[in-house]
Amino acid sequence: MFIDEAQIHIKAGDGGNGCVSFRREKYVPKGGPDGGDGGDGGNIIFVVDENKNTLIDFAGKHNWQAGRGEHGQGANCYGKRGQDLIIPVPVGTVVIDADTGLEMVDLTEPGKKITLARGGKGGRGNWHFRNSVNQAPRYAEAGTEGQSRNLKLELKLIADVGLVGMPNAGKSTLLAACSHARPKVADYPFTTLQPQLGIVELVGDRRLVMADIPGLIEGASGGAGLGHAFLKHIERTKILVHLINLFPEDFSEPAANYRKIRNELEAFSPELASKPQIIVANKTDLELDNTALNALRDKLKGREVLAISGATGKGVKELLERIWRELHPPEE
Repeated sequence: MFIDEAQIHIKAGDGGNGCVSFRREKYVPKGGPDGGDGGDGGNIIFVVDENKNTLIDFAGKHNWQAGRGEHGQGANCYGKRGQDLIIPVPVGTVVIDADTGLEMVDLTEPGKKITLARGGKGGRGNWHFRNSVNQAPRYAEAGTEGQSRNLKLELKLIADVGLVGMPNAGKSTLLAACSHARPKVADYPFTTLQPQLGIVELVGDRRLVMADIPGLIEGASGGAGLGHAFLKHIERTKILVHLINLFPEDFSEPAANYRKIRNELEAFSPELASKPQIIVANKTDLELDNTALNALRDKLKGREVLAISGATGKGVKELLERIWRELHPPEE
């Protein structure tokens, strides 16, 4: 199951209380205070785990708490420190303070650790409060509370290139044709219900990561179809590949479909819409001549339109080389 959002409450461990104690030993009169300090509470630490690709660990578990520190004891025995709680999260997790809406950290580096809630400090035992005036203090400090936070977690996949287009544009077919990913492919809309990542291998030990998201339809910004829920997964991509079905099943106009998707990208994020894009006409294997392709190019004048067939592989290698050049422009 792919989970890309979660809301949780985290609570670091409270500090242990200091101890009130006096030395009691035979032949040692008036031994004096010997209460030990309480232990500090455990911290809550997020660790970026590159082996995880979903937030499913947080499904159904909303409260996460670290260990509290032990109380101090007599004979100047300090309480044990509370155990830290280590929480692994996938690469690309964005941590947001749910109470303020402010982004706290964007976890994009594998292995990175960050403390999001610090444990409370242990209280001092009465041994610390002895002096020449008060040689037998009968009080100690209480431990402080650990920090607590309400967090919203959002997962944004990290890829070099993102595929966008209407349902049944052939995005999943293209991803399967050029990588080892095996997304669901069928002849009906919305076969892709969650984002898919594929690693594309090119000649010369070159590789890039491609992301396929569920298809968009007009009105997605208002919740139509699957809405904009998955567009965040291509916000980190460097370029977009806009696939256009030359022969839509609903007999709609390919150029009009292109503009609809562009409008939905603008409605979601102007920054996303402004990313470099490669326009690709797909399913060229369904026509003997280039009538539909030429008609699309005429209506999108001023924009280069590449032609491929994800089903037969025609033009796919050239498309991948073009993507690589866009990602790695030659140095001047």
